[in-house]
Amino acid sequence: MTLADPVVLDLSGVADKAAFMERCASALDLPGWFGRNWDALADSLTDLPRGTVVVVEGWQDYAAGRPDEWEVAQEVLESAVLPGALDVLLRLGGSHQHPDRSPG
Repeated sequence: MTLADPVVLDLSGVADKAAFMERCASALDLPGWFGRNWDALADSLTDLPRGTVVVVEGWQDYAAGRPDEWEVAQEVLESAVLPGALDVLLRLGGSHQHPDRSPG
């Protein structure tokens, strides 16, 4: 079995819910009818291809600037996770950091 490359959801520069939804629509290749609200995102996440891994990076500024929205976003992402079908990972370093590079 071959795993697909993870989908990177880069939230760098996202400052509000509208930008978050646009970034999701683009990164996750959501359909044109995607309603850009929390319920529509939850529904769309369950329609992603089986085995999808989403890596969320650059989220720290959005989380700090819009903590209530970020909390809802986390709840929506978490509720969609189904091991083997959809996994969501938060990259803890900044989006400029690459795991294959050592600090220095």
